[in-house]
Amino acid sequence: MPALRLFGRKWLAASDDLVFPCVFEICFRIVWLGLISCVTSTYWSVTEECGEDALPVRIYLVGTIVLISVNIVLLVILVNRSAQGSITEVHKRRLVAPLLVIKILLIIPETGMNVLGTMWAFCGTFECKSNDKVSRTVIEAIVLFNWVVFALIIFGLAIVFDPLGSAKYKNGRDTNDNGPTESAIHRKVSKLWFRRFRWAFCCLRRDEFGHEAFTQVASLLSALFRGTDLVPSDIVAGCVLLRVRQKRETREMRRIRMLNDDGPRYSTDITRVFATSPAWMTIKNARHFLRFALAAYGWPMVCYLNCCTGPYRLIPKMTCCACFRRKPQIIIDDNCCLCHLAGVRHTSRLRSEDVLHASFKNHVFELPFCIMADHSTKSIVIAIRGSLSMRDVFTDLVANAERFDAPGMPPETSAHRGMVAGVDCMLKRLREGNILERICATYPEYTLVLTGHSLGAGVSILLAAKLRSRFPDLRVYAFATPAGLLSREAARYTESFAFTIGVGDDFVMRLGVDSIENLRTSVIETIRACKLPKWRIMLNGFGYALFGVPSRDLETTWHDVTEITKKAAHSPLLSGERPIQTVATAEGGLLSSEISLRRFAKTRLYTGGRILHIVRRKKTELEKKSNSGGPTYEMRWATAEDFTELKVMPRMLLDHLPDNVFKTLTTILEDQKTHNGSVLSLQEI
Repeated sequence: MPALRLFGRKWLAASDDLVFPCVFEICFRIVWLGLISCVTSTYWSVTEECGEDALPVRIYLVGTIVLISVNIVLLVILVNRSAQGSITEVHKRRLVAPLLVIKILLIIPETGMNVLGTMWAFCGTFECKSNDKVSRTVIEAIVLFNWVVFALIIFGLAIVFDPLGSAKYKNGRDTNDNGPTESAIHRKVSKLWFRRFRWAFCCLRRDEFGHEAFTQVASLLSALFRGTDLVPSDIVAGCVLLRVRQKRETREMRRIRMLNDDGPRYSTDITRVFATSPAWMTIKNARHFLRFALAAYGWPMVCYLNCCTGPYRLIPKMTCCACFRRKPQIIIDDNCCLCHLAGVRHTSRLRSEDVLHASFKNHVFELPFCIMADHSTKSIVIAIRGSLSMRDVFTDLVANAERFDAPGMPPETSAHRGMVAGVDCMLKRLREGNILERICATYPEYTLVLTGHSLGAGVSILLAAKLRSRFPDLRVYAFATPAGLLSREAARYTESFAFTIGVGDDFVMRLGVDSIENLRTSVIETIRACKLPKWRIMLNGFGYALFGVPSRDLETTWHDVTEITKKAAHSPLLSGERPIQTVATAEGGLLSSEISLRRFAKTRLYTGGRILHIVRRKKTELEKKSNSGGPTYEMRWATAEDFTELKVMPRMLLDHLPDNVFKTLTTILEDQKTHNGSVLSLQEI
């Protein structure tokens, strides 16, 4: 940061990105130099008998040694210069660009030497060969490795090439007053992302809404990263630093809460937590219907949960050669052996006749779902699959706000555009054969229940809002619902019929366009406050992943700890929700004076439903000393504002996985039976 500028253009690399690549190349070239030196000492006497062919061979041997030595010296200097200063102290690395130009220009004589070596080792142009097989093998290996290195250099240049890095874009500004999606630079960047998507995901181009999804996601990515002058390694380093910063803020937050005796109160007592909730909102019911949400993933979930025995568990429930038989009309777009249906039956533990309808058709905005009859709770369950394919990812990424109309919803309600489109596709599918009407007529006393995980959870809540006028008693069990789902009043409205469960540091429950824009700002703020060089940050990141963040790094990472503390005082970790205006002010000095044009999210969206947040309980000192244990988890009712800040945490991905959510609920039920059985039995939870 900023991006490296060479040959009159900007590249997707910075002057402090060369430490590790150069160290690796130094090690490689030292071994290379040792081998070629040994071969030269062996071949030099042989060349005396080669006559006219001796000269080119000697030129190759000596020239290669000289070029390798010059490269090693140059690489050592590059490592030294690239390691200087923090990420923002670019002036300390001002010599990196000219040194890198020299390094690139050395490729020309190296290529000439390697052509000469190829002619000698493989083409037989020069008749000067030794009887020593080891020496011949070393020469051939060096020539081949040389070509591999050249290919890697070309590949590396292609990776860091910025199509919009030309000098004519260097001073470009977003001067259009119509918003961040109307400027000339934005249109150019959007077209670039669109072309990348069309090339990388060509199979999605056949989808009905593929073109629209590419356009919307390209516009989002352009608005998020345009004008920041960040390179990919800066973002990685910024996330590592943000983890340190957030841990420091968390420590300060705990200290303040201990002094003020304030803050969110978690409890292990399920009776107290659920005292004011409706009777159907229970951990036992949530775990029961989560099994159906898992079933919607089909056979991949069975194989994921049973890595070695998954196929064997599916075989008894599969229909062999179903493509040659008359398929049931209730199953849509399954494969030849109905493997998805087998996965649904295995995970849900239902009979085949209890699967009333299943659509496994998966396109952009069109999600697989199953309708099942659960006789144990007298429920008709609609289970919607979460993200499993690239089509689902694009549905997730079409995340801008769109008007959402449903009976009973507050006026001017906005919702996640991709999920709204998913609801429309699902309603169209349900109306085609009056599926719900026929099923409800068959089971008139059953209650309609919708469930899903992640993307499926968000679509479940929106679909329930559409269906609630026809099924006023319907319920939703949503797990790991995305943050950018509904506008605030609409999210508050869904608390009456939707039960949302989030575990730990699940990043999807905090993931929205607004939180990503806030993260971008926080990354830049944190990078500017850090005094460590990037190579040190990267090494620390590996250590943090393995051993956690040591306490000393919370203070020694920054130029001025008081500056971080000042910014932390306005952090959502300490003061609740961060207003968009505050973030815009912070971005104003870092990115652009026209910050009103820098925000892609015009409407903040929140997660839906009544939210139960479950976290792992820290053992007391007495429990640690006696090696005894209490309940593993504690919980509280949270608000949607608690999930507006995207955190960088070690378990941010693991806590999102559906099997981890299922294990968490199972552990809570087992702990309540074991540690609190005299007060609350497992059957009463």
